Amino acid sequence: MDTSSITGLILAGGRGSRMGCVDKGLQMFRGKPMVAHVIERLAPQVQGLLLNANQNLEVYQGFGLPVWPDSVQGFAGPLAGLQAGLAHCATPYLVTAPCDSPFLSADLVRRLGAALSEADADVAVAVTGSGAGRQPHPVFCLLKSALLPHLEAYLAGGGRKVEAWYRSLRVAEVTFADEAAFRNINTLEELQHYQAQ
Repeated sequence: MDTSSITGLILAGGRGSRMGCVDKGLQMFRGKPMVAHVIERLAPQVQGLLLNANQNLEVYQGFGLPVWPDSVQGFAGPLAGLQAGLAHCATPYLVTAPCDSPFLSADLVRRLGAALSEADADVAVAVTGSGAGRQPHPVFCLLKSALLPHLEAYLAGGGRKVEAWYRSLRVAEVTFADEAAFRNINTLEELQHYQAQ
């Protein structure tokens, strides 16, 4: 799958409640905001980037990317951010990553794209571990932009859970060996811990 057919969406629309209701993407990590690490890692893998944010919009616009808030009101979760991204995606495919994942894999998009094509799936999702330790990472996904009406209908019906929406789609799972690449920094303690490593 050619990178020119893929737009990247960085999800920064949450409340950051586990971090004391601060904007996680703007927290400093190793000398720059966390979202800047995600931008650096994802940008080479896609045709262009979009940001989904619901607060500090002017600060996010300072990164030089289009910034789109949720159209669903009330911090409705990652699917509302995904809807905003799909609504402004000009390529056939959209890949997503959260703003608090500064260790993002450099081959994320290539591997998700290969799996999506091979399985003729609607969405490809990253997974780490196996057996009892298997862990899906539903917000690290690549999906067809044509799914927008399907997602809008799900949201209009009150649906909010990513995994529940995926159950209505053809999903390809891609196992990554590097669990650290999908590490979300959710608390200030985690931020300080990984800062020091």
